[in-house]
Amino acid sequence: MSYVQPKEFAAKMVDAGESKIFMATKDTLIRAFMAGAILALAAAFAVTIAVNTGNFLVASLLFPVGFCTLYLLGFDLLTGVFTLAPLAVLAKRPGCTWKGVFRNWGLVFCGNFAGAMTTAVLMAVVFTMGFSQEPNAVGQKIGQIGEARTLGYAAAGGSGLLTVFVRAVLCNWMVSTGVVAAMMSTSVSGKILAMWMPIIVFFYLGFEHSIVNMFLFPSGIMLGGEFTWADYFIYNEIPVVLGNLVGGLTFVGGMIYATHFRESPKRNTVARNDDAAVTPAE
Repeated sequence: MSYVQPKEFAAKMVDAGESKIFMATKDTLIRAFMAGAILALAAAFAVTIAVNTGNFLVASLLFPVGFCTLYLLGFDLLTGVFTLAPLAVLAKRPGCTWKGVFRNWGLVFCGNFAGAMTTAVLMAVVFTMGFSQEPNAVGQKIGQIGEARTLGYAAAGGSGLLTVFVRAVLCNWMVSTGVVAAMMSTSVSGKILAMWMPIIVFFYLGFEHSIVNMFLFPSGIMLGGEFTWADYFIYNEIPVVLGNLVGGLTFVGGMIYATHFRESPKRNTVARNDDAAVTPAE
């Protein structure tokens, strides 16, 4: 598997964050667009599996194929740059500023949304025979998901918003662990295995991922889901983006940076040995 030690991949995380900040606008948008499009296709794949088999576990086991593919191709998700880009500022890399971080986040959000929307339109054509028929079973399920995860949260009021936020925090704890996991190995097989594990956890537990939702909810609206764009943004996308930011930056980026990149000095163990009383032999 060619395992990379935590101290080494922590340095790679900071290097990656610096690279994201300085990346050209064209490259940032293209890579974000493709990441959103591929992850959206993986979400459609997973929903199709769940509908056709009636087994959500099987769908969860296979969904990570999209995540692994887009990262092996060098594309970027908003959830990943939430975790990586700020580390370059914290490490005081020359030229890295919060302005650069926010620029990167904004461009990646736009690219991810455009890519996910493109896949949403293409898959809506597939699910409705070119909009000439009612949505098939998979299309209907996507509409139901959109209703449940917008109007369902809205019905619970503040408790619903708290729940969607926490689900988003937990989601990017796992997803960003998957992003970092790609740096834990120098072999393709090792990277795939390491990325696969946390993504299964997030998907099976039904956590909220902002880019997956950029596909599911616009698709749901196009396929007849009884909720609005306002419902989608207020009760899902906005709190999910904020939760993803908190989860990735605190539980993954911040923790690894604090203990592996900025490791504290080891405790002095000499004093403990000197304190031991030595009784001379008689």
